[in-house]
Amino acid sequence: MMNPSLIIVGLGNPGKAYESTRHNMGFRAVEYLVKELGEGKWAFKQKFNADICEARIVTIPILLVKPRTFMNLSGESVQKILNFYKVDVDHILVISDDIDLPLGEVRYRKNGGPGTHNGMKSIVDTLGETFPRIRIGLGDPPHGADLSAWVLSQCTEEEDKKLREAFTKIPDILKEYVGL
Repeated sequence: MMNPSLIIVGLGNPGKAYESTRHNMGFRAVEYLVKELGEGKWAFKQKFNADICEARIVTIPILLVKPRTFMNLSGESVQKILNFYKVDVDHILVISDDIDLPLGEVRYRKNGGPGTHNGMKSIVDTLGETFPRIRIGLGDPPHGADLSAWVLSQCTEEEDKKLREAFTKIPDILKEYVGL
C-alpha cells in the first residue's frame, strides 16, 4: 500500500438502501474519482472500518475513502486512517453534500465548522475545523419537509443529472489544490 500525499474522504451511509440518496453525494463523488483517477478497486479495510482505493492526481498518490461507519460516526474511521498513515489533518480533504448550496454547486473551503451536516460534525469533533472540504449543493428541501427524511430520500432524475455534472468539476479543484 502506498503512502498517500492526500486522503480524500467521501461522506455517506453504507448499504444498498442509501446508495442513491441525497446524503450520499460524498460516496458518489469518490466513486466518480475512482473512474477518473483510480489505480485499483475498492477494498474493505477492517482496521479503518472503510472502503479504500488508491489513485493519483497526475503523479501525486492519493487515497480515496468511504467510511463504513454511518454518517454520524465518520470521524472514528477518519481518525484511524490518519493515525495509520501518520499524516497531519491538512492532508485530508472531505467531500460531502450541503443543503445550504444551490443544487449542483460545488464549493471548496480550506476549513470551517460543520454547519448542519452530522458527518462533518463527527469529523470536526474528532479533528477540529482545520481540514479542507468540498461541498456539493443539494439545494433547499421543499418547504415543510423533514430534513432528515429528505436527505435520506432518492434524488429526482433531474436532480441526479445536475449532481452527476457537479462531480465533473471535482478533478480540477483537486489539481488546483495539490498545485498542478
